[in-house]
Amino acid sequence: MQRITITMDDDLLAVVDTLKDRRGYASRSEVFRDVVRALGNREVTEGGESLCIATLSYVFDYATRELAQRLTRAQHEHHDLVVTNTRVPLDHSSCMELMVLRGPAAAVQAFSDTIATQRGVRHANLHLVPVRLSNDHSHEPGGVSHVHYEA
Repeated sequence: MQRITITMDDDLLAVVDTLKDRRGYASRSEVFRDVVRALGNREVTEGGESLCIATLSYVFDYATRELAQRLTRAQHEHHDLVVTNTRVPLDHSSCMELMVLRGPAAAVQAFSDTIATQRGVRHANLHLVPVRLSNDHSHEPGGVSHVHYEA
């Protein structure tokens, strides 16, 4: 592990300390490691053909005309990306949906944008995690590829 020195103004350091306290980080170093990991993941997944797993969560207005049907149709049209989904009714007109997605990062991002921009969808959030395929640790004849998480 390497030790580095960072110089920043007092206002920015106050932001770091607030994050540390609110999220319960053990140290400022943990805050910076988490921020750099997030930036690194974004860089890797914005590379178009890189593979990822992802969660897409959003709240939508169930009463919006044909929205539930459009969302379901979009999932069927992208069945190659959608691993699973769960829909939870929140009240008489709002639902929360969570999808687990897998595939090329660009395709996952485009599908997420398709969902998030539907009229009646609120609070959409996509979380991408880069992965790589590897033939290491294959337990089956023929070397079946396995997914490994990026560090």
